[in-house]
Amino acid sequence: MKSRSQLAVLIAALLPASVLASTIEGVVLNNKGKVVTNATIEVEGSDLKVTTNENGKFVIAELNNGLKELHVVAPGYAHLHRDITITNDENQSVTFNLKRSPIEVIDIEATPIHMSAMESASPVSVLSGEQLRRQQAATLGDSLEKLPGVNTNFHGKVASTPIIRGLSGPRVLITQNGLDVSDVSRVGPDHSVASEASTAQQIEVLRGPATLFYGSGAIGGVVNVVDNRVPTDSTTRGEWNVEHNSADNQKVASFNATTGTDSVAFYADAFWREADDYEVPVAADIDSDGEGHSGDYKVENSNEESDGFTVGDYKVENSNEESDGFTVGASYLMDNGFIGLAVEQFNRQYGIPGHTHGDEEEEHSDEEESVFADLEQTKVQLLGEYNLDNKWLNKVNLRVGHTDYEHAEIEGGAVGTTFKNETNEFRIDLLHNQFNEWNGGISFHYKQSDVEAQGEEAFTPPSETESFAVALMEERHFGDFLVQVGGRIERVTIEAGDVLLPNIDAHAHDEVEEADEHDHDHEESAETTRVFDVEHEFTPISLSAGVVWDFTPNYNLGLSVSRSERAPSASELLSFGPHIGTGTYEVGALFDLDEDGHLGLSDQTIDLETANNIDLTLRKTQGDVGFILNAFYNQVDNYYYQIDTGLFAESGHDHGDEEEGADEHDHSSELPVYLFKTDDVILHGFEAQIAWQLTDEFKVDLFSDYVRARLKNGGDLPRTPPLRFGSELSYQTDKLSAHIHVTRYQKQDRTAPQETATDGYTLVDASISYDLSVLNQDMSVYLRGTNLTDTEARVHSSFVKDIAPRPGRSFALGIRGYF
Repeated sequence: MKSRSQLAVLIAALLPASVLASTIEGVVLNNKGKVVTNATIEVEGSDLKVTTNENGKFVIAELNNGLKELHVVAPGYAHLHRDITITNDENQSVTFNLKRSPIEVIDIEATPIHMSAMESASPVSVLSGEQLRRQQAATLGDSLEKLPGVNTNFHGKVASTPIIRGLSGPRVLITQNGLDVSDVSRVGPDHSVASEASTAQQIEVLRGPATLFYGSGAIGGVVNVVDNRVPTDSTTRGEWNVEHNSADNQKVASFNATTGTDSVAFYADAFWREADDYEVPVAADIDSDGEGHSGDYKVENSNEESDGFTVGDYKVENSNEESDGFTVGASYLMDNGFIGLAVEQFNRQYGIPGHTHGDEEEEHSDEEESVFADLEQTKVQLLGEYNLDNKWLNKVNLRVGHTDYEHAEIEGGAVGTTFKNETNEFRIDLLHNQFNEWNGGISFHYKQSDVEAQGEEAFTPPSETESFAVALMEERHFGDFLVQVGGRIERVTIEAGDVLLPNIDAHAHDEVEEADEHDHDHEESAETTRVFDVEHEFTPISLSAGVVWDFTPNYNLGLSVSRSERAPSASELLSFGPHIGTGTYEVGALFDLDEDGHLGLSDQTIDLETANNIDLTLRKTQGDVGFILNAFYNQVDNYYYQIDTGLFAESGHDHGDEEEGADEHDHSSELPVYLFKTDDVILHGFEAQIAWQLTDEFKVDLFSDYVRARLKNGGDLPRTPPLRFGSELSYQTDKLSAHIHVTRYQKQDRTAPQETATDGYTLVDASISYDLSVLNQDMSVYLRGTNLTDTEARVHSSFVKDIAPRPGRSFALGIRGYF
C-alpha cells in the first residue's frame, strides 16, 4: 500500500497532468494554513489510500468516473469527508483544510463499516500511542479502567476483566485482532485474561451491543486488542521498554519489531513481568501475640504503633505473579493485499488472593496454604486481505485462529483443578464495491470451543459450544446524515455428555441442629449422583440501525437502536459445584429448587437473553474544545444472573485434619448456594468526555460515567460500579510530556441482597516523560506515580474487595526506545 502511494507521487512529479487521466491531486493544510504531513487520504469503498509528503501534497491515480467519497485522517485533527465527482477522465486539484480536535480520533479495526469515537452511531473508544503506554497494567481490565464507561473487576491485581456499562463475564467479548482470545476469563473473576497490553498497538472498546460484528457473546460490548503480529508492510520499526514499580517490586521488559523485504514482512515481540505481593495503605489491629493481621493482609517491617494499631508495610498475600510470552509472525505482501501467519506462546503464573487452604493455625507464610494458577496458551492466527478487481466485490478479509489454552490451580505443590479451552475460529468478510453509494459487506463467522475443567473445583462439566453466523452491515451518507444498518443471525449449539446432578446436602444454617438425628441418611443420599447428556440449540438474531447527523458545522448527533439476542453460556446453564474464586457454590439455570428445597432439574424453558438498547450521542468534533456526551438505556429481558438461595453446601475441599472435639456444627468449610435464574433488568446511564486545548502545550480533559443496574420489578444487580468523575491536566512539548489525573469514585450503596456498600475514594496519579536521542536512538525516560495520596480504595465491582483493595502509593521508573 505504501509503495503504491510513493509511486503515485513520483509519477505525478515526473509527468504532466494531461498524461494522468482520472487523477485527484491536492494538498492538506491545517486551520492556520500550515501543511499537514503524513495525513492519510483514502477512497471509501476501495483499497486506494495515499499519504501526504513533507509538503502536505498527495496524488490519487487510477480513478474511474463517478462519485468518490474521500476520507482524510491525521493525528490530532478531526476527520474530514469530501465527495468529489470524476467525469470524462478529468484531473482535479483540491485543498483539504483540517481542524484541530482535542479528542483523538482513531478508526476501529476489524469492522466492515467505518467506526470512530467522533463519527459512528455506536459509541466506541480507542486506547493507543502514549496514552496506552501510560495506562497499561498487568491485567486488561486495569489497563482500560480510565476509559469512559469502562471499569475493572479488580481481582487483587493478578486478574481483572473489563466491565462495560455494568456488564462483564459472558456478555463482554475479548478478542485479539478480531478473534476470540479463547481463555476462561469469562467463567470466573479469578481467571486472568490471556492477552498482553505492553506489546499491543491499540486497544478498542465498543460500548453497548456489538453483536453484529462479533456474535451474541458481545451483547454488552467488545474489547479488541490490536497488534501487528501479522504485518501488513515491511517498514523496519520497533519499540522496547523496561520498567520497575515500587508497590510490588514489579519488573517489566518488552519489545516488538517489524522488518522485511519488498514482498515478505517479519514480526516479533516478547515480554517478561515479575512482581511480588503488593502493598496496601491499611492499618491492622494488633493480635494478642503482637502480630498485625487484617483479612489476608500481612504486616512487614512495622514502623509505628499508636492506640492499638500498627502502621507499616501491608501486603495482600498471594498477589504475586510472573509472566512471559513471545510472538513471531510473517506475511507475504502483494500489490493487492497480504496473507500471513503468526504464532504466540503466553505463560503466566499468579497467586489467587483469598484462595488458600490448609490448617488455619499455621503461619501465613506457609507456601502449602497458597493457591496459584499456572497458565499456558498457544495461539495461531492466519490473517489476510485481498483487494479484488471485480464488478461486485472490492475486498476480502480473512481471519482464522486456533487456540490451545490450559491453566492449572496448584495447591501445596499438586494440581487441584485444571481448566482447558481449545478453540477454532474462522471469519471471512466480503466487502462489495460501492453500490448506489452504499458501502459494506457480508460476514461469515464460525467458532467451535471445547471447554473442560477437572479437579476438586471443576464446577462446570466438559462442554462443546459451536456457532455459525451470517451478518450484513451497510452504511451510506445522505447529505449531512450517515446511516448505518445491519443484521446477524446465528446458530449456537451447546453439548455436554457428562452433566452431574449430585444430591447435595444443601441446608440453611439454622436447620442443621434440627437434622442431627438424620445425619446417616444425609450421608447416604449425598453419595447419589445423576449423570445425563445435555444438548441445546439456539438461534440468536440481532438487528441494529443508527444515524449520525452533522446538524451544524463542528457538531453531530448520533442515535443507535439495536435488538440483540444471546445464547446462555455453558457455565450459566450447567454449573454445579464450588467456585472458590467467587466464594460460592454455583448451580446453573438447568437446575432449580423444588418446594422441599431440594435441587433438581428445572422445568423452566431455557431461552435467549434479549437486549433492547438505545444510545443517544452529542459530539463537538472540532476546535479547541471537543466533547462526547452519551446517554444509554438498555432493557435486557431474560437476563441470566445469580441469586442467593439462603442455603449452604460443603465446598468438598479438604481443609486439613479436623481437630478432635471440634465443633460438629462448624460451617467454615461450607459455601453459600447461588442459583442462576432469569429476570428482566434495566441498565441506564451516561458517559461524558470533554477536552479543552488551552494552548498548544496545555490541555484539560474531564470525564464522568454512571450506570444504574436494577431489576425491572425492583432490586439492584450486584457489583455495579459507582458514579465517578475526574480530570486530567496535560502539558506536552516536543520533548516533555506531563500529566496529572484525579478520579473520584462515589460511595456505592445500591446493593443486592447479601452485598455490602463501598465507601467512596479519590485517586491521584501523575506521570512525566522526557524524550531524548542517544546514539541516534530515540528514547523516552519516564516516571509514573499512582495513588499518590496513599488512599485506601476498595473496588465495589471486585469479588475480593474486602481482602484486596487497590495498591497503595507507588512509583514506576522506566525507559522506552523507538527505532
